[in-house]
Amino acid sequence: MSKLVALALAALLPGAALAQEKLSGTNQDTRIGLAFKVPDATIRKLLPSGWEANPPTSGPARGANLNLVLVDSVSAQDAEGKPVTPNRGIALVIPAKKTGSDAAGPMVVGGLFAPHYAPGAYGVFLPAKVSIERKVHSDPEGKATVDETWDLRGEDGHSIHIRVAYVRGTPARSKTEAKVYSGTKPDYFRIYRVEQGSDVARSTETGVDRVSAFSLKASGPKLSPLHDGSAQLVAVTAIPWYSRSVHVVPGL
Repeated sequence: MSKLVALALAALLPGAALAQEKLSGTNQDTRIGLAFKVPDATIRKLLPSGWEANPPTSGPARGANLNLVLVDSVSAQDAEGKPVTPNRGIALVIPAKKTGSDAAGPMVVGGLFAPHYAPGAYGVFLPAKVSIERKVHSDPEGKATVDETWDLRGEDGHSIHIRVAYVRGTPARSKTEAKVYSGTKPDYFRIYRVEQGSDVARSTETGVDRVSAFSLKASGPKLSPLHDGSAQLVAVTAIPWYSRSVHVVPGL
């Protein structure tokens, strides 16, 4: 049976794909999500044929069509629960959908990660040296300010340097499930089941702004949407805890 036929049958039989899924591993991270609005033409160049942008129509990141996910994994385990090397890096993710179908979800189209996780499960990450510095200052009244610096230096001139400082708020606890697709092999997806705490520190939609400092510098052709001056920051979300199980469907 071809991959396309298998996918078509899974679509016709609700729950068929989920019935075949296997646990791939688990991880526990600290993350930051940066949501941007970039020109539609730029997004079209990053997406594979037959896919289009699907930005959120509500919420603190409404209208954002490109996300940077800053990942600082604290621990990770394989399918048997044995410890594996945690992943650290930055992923470029587009909220996308397959034209004319119900297939939709985050699509990973690029990024820089520690060498052991490049090119990664989605085949898009460049290897990089990753440096993360995080400072937390709490005053006597209980106000906590977080100041983070992320510096990633990859190959062929690719690099990202980000500084973000914000006053910590109260994270909203949530559980989510999503299919996450690959920008280079769009028939492939992994299923994420996540429990996390989300603290929206800045949102142009809601007017929240507890970010006291933000800067981003990027270089390299695969990171061009971040350094050509067209990216508009829509939201900053701190994720102090992120616990995920990753499931795959054999044969995809």
